[in-house]
Amino acid sequence: MDGTFDRSSLGAFLRTRRAALQPEDVGLRRGQRRRAPGLRREEVAELCSMSADYFARLERGDGPQPSESMVAAIARGLRLTPDERDHLFLLAGHRAARRDVRARHVSPGLMRVMDGLTRTTAQVMGPLGETLLQTPPAVALLGDQTRYTGNARSAPYRWFTDPAARERYHPEDHGENSRVNVAQLRDAVTRNGPGSPAADLAGVLRNASEEFARLWERHEVGLRWSDTKRFVHPELGRLDLFCQLLLDPDQGQSLLIFTATPGTESHEKLALLTVLGTDRFAAGTD
Repeated sequence: MDGTFDRSSLGAFLRTRRAALQPEDVGLRRGQRRRAPGLRREEVAELCSMSADYFARLERGDGPQPSESMVAAIARGLRLTPDERDHLFLLAGHRAARRDVRARHVSPGLMRVMDGLTRTTAQVMGPLGETLLQTPPAVALLGDQTRYTGNARSAPYRWFTDPAARERYHPEDHGENSRVNVAQLRDAVTRNGPGSPAADLAGVLRNASEEFARLWERHEVGLRWSDTKRFVHPELGRLDLFCQLLLDPDQGQSLLIFTATPGTESHEKLALLTVLGTDRFAAGTD
C-alpha cells in the first residue's frame, strides 16, 4: 500500500455519499417504510458487489484496508464523480487510481441511464472498445465482455486475435467490421498521439495479426459503424438490430442500446433475450 489509510475519514465519506444517494438515483423504488435519507447499507453493498457486513465495517471505521479493485467497486456503486473517486482512493491509502482503473470508472451520468435500462439490451464502452458495464440482456446477446483483462479488454484486440470474438456477428459482415475497427483505432492514434494507449494497442496488433497489419497499411480513416447490425445468437439464431449510441465526451465513454423493429422476428427474439438475460443473471451464470 502506498499511502495512509484514514479509516475515520473513509467511514465518514462513505456515510455522507450513501445518505446523498436516493433510491431513484439507482433505479430502485422508494418504499413506504423508508424513513432514513439515502440508501440502506444493504442496498449499497449490493450495488458494490460486497457483503453488507463488510460495507458496514468500512462505514464504522473498523474494517480492513480495501484493495484497489474493491475501492473501484465502491466508487462505481456509489455513483461517484471522478474527483470523488480519486478522493476515495486517497482515503483508502492508495495514492490515486491507476490509469486502467480510471478508464474502467463509468461516469455517474451513464450509470444513472443504465440504472433505468436493466431490461434493455445495452452496454457502456470505453474509448478503446472496452466493455465497462452490461445489462443482463446484453450479456445474453454478446456474452460477458467485462471479464477480460489486459489487451483482451479491447474489442478490436479480441476481434483480430480471438476467432471466438466473431462468432456472434454475421459472417458476411466480418470484412467490413475489420476495416471499421482498424480505421477507428487509426483515428484514436492520430487524435491521442504516439505513446498513447491507442498507439500501444495498434503496435501490439500489427505484430499479432496479419489481417490487422495489412488493413493498417491501407490508411483508411473516417469509417463508421453501421446503425444496423446482424448478430448470430447460439440459441436464437439471427437478429437484425439497430444500434443507438450516446456519447459522453468528457470521459470518452459511449452507451450502446440495441433495439429492433416492432412486429419483426428480431423484436420477438430481443424480448426473449431480456427473459434469458434476467434468468441467467438471477442464477449467477453467463
